[in-house]
Amino acid sequence: MDDPFLNYFALFLLLFVVVVLFYGIIAIHDIPHMIAKKRDHPHQDAIYAAGWVSMFTLHALWPFLWIWAMAYRPDRGWGFSVQPENTGAGAADIEELRRRVAELEARASTEGR
Repeated sequence: MDDPFLNYFALFLLLFVVVVLFYGIIAIHDIPHMIAKKRDHPHQDAIYAAGWVSMFTLHALWPFLWIWAMAYRPDRGWGFSVQPENTGAGAADIEELRRRVAELEARASTEGR
């Protein structure tokens, strides 16, 4: 009735589950660092260190680390909007604006006397 094989199997299974959970939690907490590394985040080391601190603070920081790692992208930096399109201002438009500014400055200097 008291089978030693089942006792050893249960012990092995218990240790296996504990080890898998331990390394699983570490792997999950490394996700923000992996995201930051993939995106070439300027604060990779800080995210990595904060991930370890988060493990000792009952995972309170972890969602914020995920957001921090996801907020930066190399193509747009920290911004959330698309770069403005070219307005089409050519050299002629710029010269016209310079001419108008020169006229206004000349008018302001003659009126000020």
